[in-house]
Amino acid sequence: MSYFSEDSVLNLLYSYNPWWKTGVVQKEFNKPMKRASFYESWKVFQNTEIRRTVLLSGARRTGKTTIMYQTIAKLIETGASPKDIVFLSFDHPLLKLCSIDDVLRIYRQNITASDVIYCFFDEIQYSQDWNSWLKVLYDTNPDIKVMATGSASPVIADKTRESGLGRWITIQVPTLTFYEYCKLLNIQVEDLPSGIKPTQLYLLDRQTQNEIVNKLSFLQPHFIRYLQVGGFPELALSKDDIYAQRILREDIVDKALKRDLPALYAIRNINDIEKVFLYLCYNSSNIININTICKELQVSRNTLEKYILYLEGANLIYISHLINVSSKQILKSQDKIYIADAALRNAVLMKDDITNDPLELGIIAETAVYKHVKAFNYSAVTKVGYYRGGNRDKEIDIVVQYAQNPNPIMIEVKYREDSPISENDLIVSLSKEDLPNLVITKRIDDFGLHEYKGNKKIFKIPAPVFLYLLGYVEAQQYL
Repeated sequence: MSYFSEDSVLNLLYSYNPWWKTGVVQKEFNKPMKRASFYESWKVFQNTEIRRTVLLSGARRTGKTTIMYQTIAKLIETGASPKDIVFLSFDHPLLKLCSIDDVLRIYRQNITASDVIYCFFDEIQYSQDWNSWLKVLYDTNPDIKVMATGSASPVIADKTRESGLGRWITIQVPTLTFYEYCKLLNIQVEDLPSGIKPTQLYLLDRQTQNEIVNKLSFLQPHFIRYLQVGGFPELALSKDDIYAQRILREDIVDKALKRDLPALYAIRNINDIEKVFLYLCYNSSNIININTICKELQVSRNTLEKYILYLEGANLIYISHLINVSSKQILKSQDKIYIADAALRNAVLMKDDITNDPLELGIIAETAVYKHVKAFNYSAVTKVGYYRGGNRDKEIDIVVQYAQNPNPIMIEVKYREDSPISENDLIVSLSKEDLPNLVITKRIDDFGLHEYKGNKKIFKIPAPVFLYLLGYVEAQQYL
């Protein structure tokens, strides 16, 4: 406490917690739209029988802090005293000069004497030895509940393993789904049937299928913009798409590469990790060859593999592993890399208009589909990867295996004007009569069930329809 006075800590606490005086969370913090990640975290946080600390992990500007403010508002609405709720951001320099124990002691001596308190810690990975004192806090104070955010999930994952099992649950906060993007921008869609699943659309009669697709057909131009500006809430609302891309570069990518990762992992050569990320942006949705990248970028294999894991941990990329659809085992082979949000790739490569570039549209459409599938109902998904095999070593873009379902969902993304599928294609040969594989297309009128020899079937779904319905299904389970 030699660096500062108790009054300076109290002033900081009051500035972070205005509801102590007003009794409510400010409207600009308590956003009206609640995402699936909010409902998942609230379900865990308010559980009185199984106590867990909630850790929200996601890239910068995905809305982690908003979820905490919404949770605080929900607590107050359900009867919690505003003064029993404390919020702190570890980005503040003062919190780097004092112990959290001292801050909480000052809070409890001056603000509340209640045994039951709710702690919200933003960007917790910047607090030194946070896992140790959080473990002690959890073990010695059974009436304290904690929610925390972090932009670097491996750091959190490693520390939580060190602190023992059964204390934490990590909930991913990805960028907006296309459905959430439409809700945020108040894009109204006519009522859709409840319980509809895009993977089971083929089971509906043709008339119902047509009605659903017709209701969603007007979303095509909105989907193009979504691919362009991405699923970052604040930037999706921006009226200036060029400025939004600049913010993506400077406030999300640059800060993650030049500040967050070097600070967390003691990276000395920032240029190398920037080069690796730029290379992956150019090759998003492609299988990567570690040896080739090492030669081209002149980095060691050990360094490259570490950097890829760091980038995944910073929620900037997804790693898609090869899956053997026969034995259901992940093979030791090359991985595919996807940028975590298509707009990040656009921003880094400074592609401010991709509407007239079919190749670029195809790459970012596949990236968007993978992100949606990976993020959707992630707690139930066992594996999300890709498959390569067959007589000509062909590839299926996305394979999803659920824990209790022996039949994987296979998805091929053909986001172009012409998307013919022949009986020789792997997506057809691996399909089953009672479970057609899916082909995600570009044209809104390119949908329906297609049959091939040997009772093989595939079902084509336009990308905006598939992704909107995927988010719609996810949202419906929380209503």
